[in-house]
Amino acid sequence: MEDNKRGTRKRIVRKTGESHAEKVDYSTSRSYSSGRSSASGERKSSSGERKSSFGERKSFGSAPRKSGYGKPAYGRSKPGFGKRTGGVKKHSDAEDGMNAMLSRKPQVTGKYSDSNVKSEIQEVVRLNKFIANSGVCSRREADTMIQGGVVTVNGEVVTELGTKVNIYTDDVRFNGQRLKGEAKVYILMNKPKGYVTTAADPHAEKTVMDLLKGCPTRVFPVGRLDKNTTGVLMFTNDGEMSERLTHPSFNKKKIYQVVLDHALKEEDQQAILKGIELGDGLIAADELEYIDAHDHRQLGIEIPSGKNRIVRRIFESLGYDVKALDRVYFAGLTKKGLKKGDWRYLTEGEVNILKMGAFV
Repeated sequence: MEDNKRGTRKRIVRKTGESHAEKVDYSTSRSYSSGRSSASGERKSSSGERKSSFGERKSFGSAPRKSGYGKPAYGRSKPGFGKRTGGVKKHSDAEDGMNAMLSRKPQVTGKYSDSNVKSEIQEVVRLNKFIANSGVCSRREADTMIQGGVVTVNGEVVTELGTKVNIYTDDVRFNGQRLKGEAKVYILMNKPKGYVTTAADPHAEKTVMDLLKGCPTRVFPVGRLDKNTTGVLMFTNDGEMSERLTHPSFNKKKIYQVVLDHALKEEDQQAILKGIELGDGLIAADELEYIDAHDHRQLGIEIPSGKNRIVRRIFESLGYDVKALDRVYFAGLTKKGLKKGDWRYLTEGEVNILKMGAFV
């Protein structure tokens, strides 16, 4: 391709081929190729006026584009378009380091499908639990109702405590009205910054429940993330599941990506792994590593404790200020495929894996 004497458009002179360069040139500006003399390369008609094939347009192409010389038109309408090369997003060293740390952990999402997980759904439950799940009353109150003779199972009055029923096949009625055990719902969210983790707080400007519009079922957060912490957050209406994922005795692991105000010293790294004495006891990280070899402010930390602000308090006790905190792993769940503020229902297979307690 010959260079124009009035200026060389280096952006389109590429080794990838003439056809590609011509395509970019055409989409950028029709006036650059219209009315051009092959002999002199000048852009004037016989009358000396600047014209395009669409007629007289003196101002078209007469001034540099505000968005930058040589940028294609579509580059202005799609923010962030230039961040991708060949359709593949570029990762920072910290992202690569965090992904490497996660790759060593068993994950509920992205690795297992419904087809290869055996169903572990609890079909047979105690009668009082079934009644409580129906939203009629608490389990204790359900026991009173059962002993009072107002509950029937498949047409027969049941007064014996501890009776079990099948949630799918048994006909359970209270005062003649059939009860249905409330369907269990499990939701995974990528929590954004600035939202309080609570089901109801009249003093909070924004809560995570505001992001769950479109979910018809009443659910509650499993555990909590503080207002300025982002990342994996689960919701459910299954109290037993919530207990299993949050109680310290089950030792469910969490992994956070941390950005500090200054580089973490190696001696402090070892101290955190060995154990730090805080106001509510000794706490130690299971893993703590630099996820960017060139920036020791960025870390990945794995910790079993779910105490309030535990990660921030660990680093603050050693004189560091946590600038950003993102939970990237919780009991095998990751935020893969979820943008900040987005949520989705867990699949049946994912729920079964959690019910089996396969991952810590």
